[in-house]
Amino acid sequence: MERGPSRHYAWGGDNDGWHLVQRTDLSVIAERVPPGGRERRHRHALARQFFYVLSGRACIELAGKEVALVAGQGLEVPPGLPHQFMNPYDEDVHFLVVSQPTTRGDRSDD
Repeated sequence: MERGPSRHYAWGGDNDGWHLVQRTDLSVIAERVPPGGRERRHRHALARQFFYVLSGRACIELAGKEVALVAGQGLEVPPGLPHQFMNPYDEDVHFLVVSQPTTRGDRSDD
């Protein structure tokens, strides 16, 4: 799928996202996080998410445990569990995040 500028958004400073599917029952976003980038630790009451690394490496803190991921690996995050996506490495990480239902309006920061 093409990542056109109309679907692009910036978040958390230097991080990028591209909405590939944007519905109330399903969200698919391609994202890029540069070295040292991270999101805030948070949780979703309803949404189940799946993070899949396309290139680079990432670390996801999930309920107090850190999980390292490389290209071709993914991690499911059930609703209600606190989590944080991070890139402590020296290269960009590109990944997909699939959320069902959408996370819009379903996020609380820890």
